[in-house]
Amino acid sequence: MSGVSITKPAQTAAAPATDTLRSSGAPFAPSRAARELGLKRREFDLAVHLGCVRTVPDEGGGGRRVGRDEIDRLRNDEHFPETLRERVRAVGTAEGATLMDVTPTRFTRLARLGLVTPVAFYLNRYRAVVWLYLADELRQFAAGKDTVPLLTGRTSQDQRDKLAEGLDLRPRNWRGRQLGFLLRPADDPWARAAVVASFIDPAQVAEIVNDPYERAHLNRFRPDQPAHGAPGSPTARLAERIMTADDPDEIGWLRAELTGTLAEARDHRPAPRPRSEQAPSPHGSQVQEYVRPVPPQHDSRPETAERPRTPEAAEQPGVPDTAVRARGLLGRLRGRGSRPARDRGKRPARV
Repeated sequence: MSGVSITKPAQTAAAPATDTLRSSGAPFAPSRAARELGLKRREFDLAVHLGCVRTVPDEGGGGRRVGRDEIDRLRNDEHFPETLRERVRAVGTAEGATLMDVTPTRFTRLARLGLVTPVAFYLNRYRAVVWLYLADELRQFAAGKDTVPLLTGRTSQDQRDKLAEGLDLRPRNWRGRQLGFLLRPADDPWARAAVVASFIDPAQVAEIVNDPYERAHLNRFRPDQPAHGAPGSPTARLAERIMTADDPDEIGWLRAELTGTLAEARDHRPAPRPRSEQAPSPHGSQVQEYVRPVPPQHDSRPETAERPRTPEAAEQPGVPDTAVRARGLLGRLRGRGSRPARDRGKRPARV
């Protein structure tokens, strides 16, 4: 009896919340959708990138959201939420080596050679890069028939030489994967160009996009990259180096891709610029007839009628009239201040 009395109120309390959610037709924000699906925010973002969760653009321009029908589709799965969590589960080197039944050293070697691709990374408290891999992909790699020699056999001499030279394709493979993640939802040509530009050094972007208004327009569409530490901190600078292309082949490919996507964006819609920078009107010549030209600085004072020269100026040829007038003014001031000695003791009578 006690079990029945406890179960019924629980069902009654849960029903209004479900009805409220279904009655609301507005899509959910990412944080709310993650709670509805029982995922952490990092897991939810990865699920969106992998295409496990479909999103729709926000009508108000506030990013992408998840529709109620998509939440219902995922929650109606028989094995929800275990199936969804397993699809987005990311593991590190130790756990990944266990899944593939190899040593951590061999797993790291395979990752540096680019045979397994990381899906995310973070920096620990020692500022060491920790790469994460999809557990589902590692299991598929270990189950393949062509990969058995890579898991059990000796590493070839060519591969050992590349590893000895410092080859590490993990950052480049992560950038390539992240580029695909960010390009998938970008439906605007300027947004696609901004995604490509976000993986190139800003100095090289300025060489390709030499128009400052176009660069500013690209920055408006620049995607948000994963944050690592406070801006300007050593951790953030290290993460920025990982997210910026450094291989010559990769840089060349990205530059060519940016040039092509930028040409498409210009044809689709020119970058906005101030009104004064826009093309002149076809009636510009007629408008200029009514514009009063600005006089030079040395002629900006109003012209005055020429005054007749004083007798003093006439007697002093070569001396400007202004100098003569200045002398007369100083003379009057001096004369006003100097009175005869016989009148110094006298004071004006009061009226």
